[in-house]
Amino acid sequence: MDVSAESVRKALDEIYRTESRRILATLIRILGDFDTAEDAMHEAFGAAMEQWQNEGIPKNPRAWLVSVGRFKAIDQIRRRAKFEMSFEPLSEQLADSIAADEDFDDDKIEDDQLRLIFTCCHPALAEEARVALTLREVCGLTTEEIAHAFLTNPPTLAQRIVRAKMKIHDAKIPYQVPSKDELPDRLDAVLQVIYLVFNEGYSASSGESVTRTDLSAEAIRLGRLLMEMLPEPEVLGILALMVLHESRREARTTSAGDIVLLEDQDRSLWDREMIVEGIVLVERALRTKRFGAYTVQAAISAVHAEAPDPASTDWPEIVGLYDLLMRMNPSPIVELNRAVAVAMRDGPQAGLEIIDSILARGELKDYRFAHSTRAELCRRLGKTEEAMSSYKKALSLAQQEPEKRFLERRLDELNHPASRRF
Repeated sequence: MDVSAESVRKALDEIYRTESRRILATLIRILGDFDTAEDAMHEAFGAAMEQWQNEGIPKNPRAWLVSVGRFKAIDQIRRRAKFEMSFEPLSEQLADSIAADEDFDDDKIEDDQLRLIFTCCHPALAEEARVALTLREVCGLTTEEIAHAFLTNPPTLAQRIVRAKMKIHDAKIPYQVPSKDELPDRLDAVLQVIYLVFNEGYSASSGESVTRTDLSAEAIRLGRLLMEMLPEPEVLGILALMVLHESRREARTTSAGDIVLLEDQDRSLWDREMIVEGIVLVERALRTKRFGAYTVQAAISAVHAEAPDPASTDWPEIVGLYDLLMRMNPSPIVELNRAVAVAMRDGPQAGLEIIDSILARGELKDYRFAHSTRAELCRRLGKTEEAMSSYKKALSLAQQEPEKRFLERRLDELNHPASRRF
């Protein structure tokens, strides 16, 4: 059966786009090595380009590619074993396993993906290594794409990934889903990586843009994948949180790329389908009674999403949710966010007192949002000099260009009250 080269190329392009990370995850599990598995996968796609033109596209292309990739790797390892004794045990082990695992059904491949996520996010790896390795191996981003997203040069990022792989190999970190007893701690590390990726995409720490759509989209994709395979309450919660935040993307900046605060956003631009999805996920997580901090944060976002306008926001409910969050996960940043909600419920002076107490403890002194929030409350109270001082401090800490422009605009308005826009 002859198939045109163009048809095969189109089929392989689509399979690579939709299935390559699943294929890679299975090959990593079989071969026990990231780089060997990646080489094997690319060799399998190369073989498919030649063979499928003559043999036709197989009924299960993914299983075909996994099987061929494994054989390609075994052949390569056997050749290396002739010259390097250290490869002989691996060659024999892989040869013995050839007939033992010929079926690569969807359930097995999904299990492999879940194993890979937990391996890439293992607590033994440094946080930045977990993020880089997950984006590279689970999401399929190139080293250059990850380096660009996190403003790191590609060689540094590549070394970080290499060291993470070596750590997995040397520490014999297993390719497996944790046991039920280990799951809560290990799942938290996975969720932390997903949320770090999302936050960098939703509110870039530096650079020319407020957001990086590719990163937040990858984080949401990871969240959906994890929910399908492991529908734990906090997985539902983190996906809800990301979806609800993402629903506001179009309203968060002007056409020129300038920041628009939540209270000033055009809510008709909010994505209603995503809001509905997020609220359904929050409610599912809450009903389990086993939810955690991500679900509570998602519930706060849901209250914002349900308000048709800023004046209708249920600030008492939001303060109550922040009180719960403080009990579950006390931190100065949660306390700062709670202060904003208190200011909206009880007036700016009440919120300012909380922020001043945080700063007086020496906490968040280098956190730009603490100073910009303080500046905003001082501005609303007519404390112009204090507001300007805090805006200047926030500006000195800001690295994102749209944020700098926003703070400079606020300072200009305070210096020239006639230009102030209400």
